[in-house]
Amino acid sequence: MSKRHENNSAPTELIPGDIEYEMGIPIPGIILEKERWVQTAIKKLPENSPLDFKAIFGRDAPIAIDIGCGNGRFAISSAVRRPDWDHVAFDILPAVIRYGTRRGNQRGLSNLRFAVCDGWRFLESYLPAESVQEIHIYHPQPFADRMQSSRRMLTPDFLGLMHRCLKSDGQVFLQSDQRDYWDYICGIMGRVFEWEEVKGRWPEDEHGRSRREVLSIEQGLPIFRGTGKKRADLTTEALQTLIADLPQPKFRVEGAGDSGGHKRSQWKPMRRDRNRRNT
Repeated sequence: MSKRHENNSAPTELIPGDIEYEMGIPIPGIILEKERWVQTAIKKLPENSPLDFKAIFGRDAPIAIDIGCGNGRFAISSAVRRPDWDHVAFDILPAVIRYGTRRGNQRGLSNLRFAVCDGWRFLESYLPAESVQEIHIYHPQPFADRMQSSRRMLTPDFLGLMHRCLKSDGQVFLQSDQRDYWDYICGIMGRVFEWEEVKGRWPEDEHGRSRREVLSIEQGLPIFRGTGKKRADLTTEALQTLIADLPQPKFRVEGAGDSGGHKRSQWKPMRRDRNRRNT
């Protein structure tokens, strides 16, 4: 079994039996012979109807969705590890979805689909009520400039959407390396979900569940993790009342750039070393 490595997010040319590496970390799954590849792209989402998961996957199985999936590291890892689950991963950037789709295809992951979509539209338009078992969000965009705070995804209304889409025992998995965002998340999640912060790394993906997490670990940045189980005691009316009273995400990211001339966040992309070898 051979190993190929890369130091950027785009897949390298691989041959059957290869293990693909990104930034020194293996991407789960082994490259298969081409005749065993599958098609993991949802090339066109429905116009005005929710997704039919049974029609898409050809079976009834628990559904996990990955919002803002990037190049697909977590979705691929979970699909490889849990063949009895189906996964839908999506991101607003077509380029990263192309990377994820290619990787899913090459690994023969028939229990995985990728789509280009934003989180709000996907939950509002394509997920029926109580249709998914897990929702994963790793490193949501904090929009550090406070003038763009209205673009932050994790608002009280979005929590309401997640609550609606989850099955009665469904769970949310969240992660961020932005303390200000995390403080806000912890302040509102516990009102809608049975919320618990997670200490340490995810045991199934100790090297990181996303490219951003891998970079943050490399740079020694603090990473905050948590899970929330759907509160079954909230009626629709009670949930709406609760959400109306929760604060909007107008927090200020410390050290971030804004119209007042404050310094920008100290987070920097990891330096690429073209001669670096993976071990």
